Amino acid sequence: MKIAMGMGFFDGNPQKFARRVQDLEASGVDLVWGGEIYGFDLGSSLAYLAGQTSTIELMTGIFPVYSRTPALIAQVAATIDALSGGRFHLGLGTSGPQVIEGWHGLPYDKPLQRTREVIEICRKVWNREPLVHDGKAYHLPLDEAHGGSGMGKPLKFMGQLQRSDIPIWIAAIGPKNVQLAAEVAEGWQPIFFVPDKFREVWGESIRAGEAKRDAARGPLQIMGGGPVAIGPKGDPYVTEARERARANAGFYVGGMGARDKNFYNDLFCRYGWESEAKEIQDLFLGGRREEAFTKIPDAYLDMATMCGDEGFVRERIAVFKEAGVTHLMIEPVGENPREVIEKVKAWVD
Repeated sequence: MKIAMGMGFFDGNPQKFARRVQDLEASGVDLVWGGEIYGFDLGSSLAYLAGQTSTIELMTGIFPVYSRTPALIAQVAATIDALSGGRFHLGLGTSGPQVIEGWHGLPYDKPLQRTREVIEICRKVWNREPLVHDGKAYHLPLDEAHGGSGMGKPLKFMGQLQRSDIPIWIAAIGPKNVQLAAEVAEGWQPIFFVPDKFREVWGESIRAGEAKRDAARGPLQIMGGGPVAIGPKGDPYVTEARERARANAGFYVGGMGARDKNFYNDLFCRYGWESEAKEIQDLFLGGRREEAFTKIPDAYLDMATMCGDEGFVRERIAVFKEAGVTHLMIEPVGENPREVIEKVKAWVD
C-alpha cells in the first residue's frame, strides 16, 4: 500500500507549493495529486513540481475531460511524464454541469462516452499511432460530415515519449462511471470512500467492469482514505480532524450541484443515509450551512476517517487495505503532521 496526499488547488505561490511537496517527499509520501476547477492551471503547476522533486509521483486529480481536447490532454500528460522521469499519473473525471457549462461554456453531454474516448485517444497518442478515431463524441481527423473542412490528416506524436503506458485513473462515484474505471483504467479515485460499505455500494460495478478488463492492464488500483489524527478520544486534533471531514462532506452532500442532481448526495443515499442526505441538502440550500454540517452521521466519520488512538488508526488502515485500497490517501492533522505521516508510512509498509 502506498501513501497518497491531495494538495488541494494550486494557490498561486509556486515556491511555497514546491517546498510543501518537497517536505512530503522527504516524509515518505509516495504520490501527490492536485485539483483543478476554475483557478490556476493544474498541468503547468505539476510540470513545475516535476522539476522541483525527484521521487514523488505526481497526479492530476482531476483533469475534467471537457476542459482540453483529448490530444492536448495526452500532450500535457506526456510532457509532465517526461519532465518527471516517468512519475506522472493522469487522473481524469467529468466534473459537473456547474463547472463545465459555467466555466468552460461547453454542454455537459455524453460524460461516460467522452471519458472512454479520451482514454482511447490518449493511448493512441502515447503509442505514436497516426491519430484516427471515429467515435460518438470525437472524430479524428475531423471530416466534412462532422463539420470539418476535409483537410485534416492523421498525425502522430512528434518526438520520443518517456512511456507509452502512463497510468490513467478515473475519478468516479456513480455506478456506471465506476464500472468504466474497472474496465479501462489503471486506477479508480473515489471520494468519500467508506471501506466497510465498499462491496455493498460498488461491488457489482467493479465486478461488471473487471469482467471486460484487459488482463494485461493488471489489477485495478484504488485510492481511498481520509484525515488522520492520532490521540485519545477527546484529543483536540482528533476532534478537529473529524469536524473538518464533517464540514467537507456536508458541503458536497448539501450544496454541490442542484437539488435534483447532486452526485454526492446520491452517494450518501446509496450508503444508507437517505434521510440524513435529504435533511443536509434542505438545510444547506435553505442557508443553514453550519446546521447542515452537523447532520453528517458520526458513523460516516468513524468509518471514512482514521482518527483515534494508535490501535484504532492501525485497525482502520487494515480495513482500507482489506477493501482493496492500494493508495491510502491521508490528510495528517496534529502538532507534527510529518510525524503522523511517518507513523502511517511505517504501518502500511
